[in-house]
Amino acid sequence: MSEPTTAAPTRLTPQAALAQEAQRELALTRRLLERVPTDKFDWQPHPKSMKLGTLASHMANLVSFLQISLQGTETDMATVPMPPSPTHIDEVLRRFDINGENLRRALADVDDATFWEMWSMRRGEQTIMAMPRIMVARVMVLNHLIHHRGQLSVYLRLLDIPVPAIYGGSADEAPQP
Repeated sequence: MSEPTTAAPTRLTPQAALAQEAQRELALTRRLLERVPTDKFDWQPHPKSMKLGTLASHMANLVSFLQISLQGTETDMATVPMPPSPTHIDEVLRRFDINGENLRRALADVDDATFWEMWSMRRGEQTIMAMPRIMVARVMVLNHLIHHRGQLSVYLRLLDIPVPAIYGGSADEAPQP
């Protein structure tokens, strides 16, 4: 009788681990974005809060930060052309899907050395932030997206729109398997 063998666990690269996490977070975020009503794009819960359409659009755009950071060692946001603000949720979802696919591709294609290199975001002469690209993926994309997803779920709740289950059940639906 032979002894059972246990295979050594496969060690994921940081890129592969983030890609798996991004896949899940993008799917959860899309479920929330799908519920944003176009006719409420101008609604905001407070005068200091973003409008609903602006928040949804921002979420769709921020997914592109890793791809932007891979275009050079620094990015001057004063020179980055901003896409026009969507006027319909279908446009937001299309942009989100395109940027999500670009994020998945960037995580699959980036090599270790590039992923650990520093990148800076500037506006003209002012440096807004500087961090390794691995942190761009983590902080500027995933954490930032999750933060705004929390805001969006509150907006939807205040508008009495059913909020999907995210990391467990919601008052409106059971958790997703």
